[in-house]
Amino acid sequence: MNAHFAHEVAETSRGHDDPEYAENLQRATLASSVGSALEYYDFALYGLASALIFGKLFFPALGEGTALIASLATFGVGFLARPIGGFFFGAMGDRLGRKTVLLITIALMGGASTLVGVLPTGEQIGMWAPVLLIFLRLCQGFGAGAEQAGSTTLMAEYAPPERRGFFAALPFIGIYLGTLLASGVFALVTMVPDHLLFSWVWRVPFLLSVALIAVAVWIRSHLRESPTFITLEAQDEVVDHPLKDLMQHSRGNVLRGIGLRMAENGGSYLFQTLAVSFAVMWGVTKSWGSLAVAISSVIGIFTVPLAGKISDRVGRKPVYRTGAAVIMVVAFPGWYLLSKGNVALAIMVITVAISFGVCIMLGAQCAMMPELFGNRRRYIGVASAREISAVLAGGLAPILGAWLLNITHKAWWPLAIYAFVLGGITFVTTFLVPETKGRDLTLLTDAGEKEPAQEAEQLAPLSEDDSSRLTLDTTPIDVTTDVLGTTEIKASKRIIS
Repeated sequence: MNAHFAHEVAETSRGHDDPEYAENLQRATLASSVGSALEYYDFALYGLASALIFGKLFFPALGEGTALIASLATFGVGFLARPIGGFFFGAMGDRLGRKTVLLITIALMGGASTLVGVLPTGEQIGMWAPVLLIFLRLCQGFGAGAEQAGSTTLMAEYAPPERRGFFAALPFIGIYLGTLLASGVFALVTMVPDHLLFSWVWRVPFLLSVALIAVAVWIRSHLRESPTFITLEAQDEVVDHPLKDLMQHSRGNVLRGIGLRMAENGGSYLFQTLAVSFAVMWGVTKSWGSLAVAISSVIGIFTVPLAGKISDRVGRKPVYRTGAAVIMVVAFPGWYLLSKGNVALAIMVITVAISFGVCIMLGAQCAMMPELFGNRRRYIGVASAREISAVLAGGLAPILGAWLLNITHKAWWPLAIYAFVLGGITFVTTFLVPETKGRDLTLLTDAGEKEPAQEAEQLAPLSEDDSSRLTLDTTPIDVTTDVLGTTEIKASKRIIS
């Protein structure tokens, strides 16, 4: 975290009376950031490798164009596992808490990425090489299906409400640190002679994942549980079947969340993975393509939290809408310029699309997505919206894009239309979601629902007539202000039968 953002954290921390709250806020930020860094190191690394290396290593019998499609298909396969992982771990996170799930997902995801580095190739074991690659990619996706949703939820629940946009965006610095690390490492390894690159050097970036796993597990094991989940347990409102509760009450917000993610997630993988491969087809070297992604990541480290901070002032919707508009504006001139095979133009297009399109949307999304859902079903709500959209947008983007390139003989305009449509879906969706800035995350209802004052339907006062026929629990709810920072839950009479 750079000095400016560290200063922001320190200033807000000093604003709270309880130093323990400040310490846990900083620890939550670090835990979420390291997890995000590992997830996106893995996925950026795999995306770059599938675009530039895996076709030759794991599909040597196929022609160049078909091998690229097959290689990118293994990248897309991971997205098929993400919704399953999101549903599974999201429900676990709403029942058992955020911390336990985040420890499991980081180990599963990082372990799978490390094992990719020891896989035998297609020349060594034939068809079993892509089979094992696909299996590990499925494991990656299964763990990642709840990793980013958990990090986002955890940070939004820890953050001060009036500055939630800024604080919730800080872990996403980890996304671009991870992407930057993957791009930098990959740029270095692609500079070596091809005979070394395709023999053993390509394995090194994947084996380095083990270091990030160790750091992430250690940090998360020392993290306290989310304050709002502690509140949920204290209120005895944890549900046994979060997915069922989500389907009954939150289908609309899940669909809105998917719409919000189409341009952000699809645009990210279009410009981060396919655009690099497309530029290489037209004469840009592999290392320069990786450098373009690295530059975008450096700028994203600043634009994501800045967009989150602005969303605390003007609202989530205007900021999100701006990012979607950037993707739409860049679509046609951007893909046309990529087809020119010019290094400077390729770097400019990829940088603008990612740094000022995708990153602006991410900055608003970090707080907005958790704010859409009530406290009972927030983890699984965020995971469902994120991971279903990851299949529809991010998973299909490189595969569909590669197919379009193959059937149109490297034409740029189908990809421009594709990017424009993704941007348009998100742009329209921003007019269909409620503004969520500063929403109370202890509420059980979703954003946009009618919210009874103080959740009166759960905590109802007793009348004298009621007392003769109801069994009451008058035990005070003991949740101290040092956990919640600004929230105090007082004793109340709960109707339990």
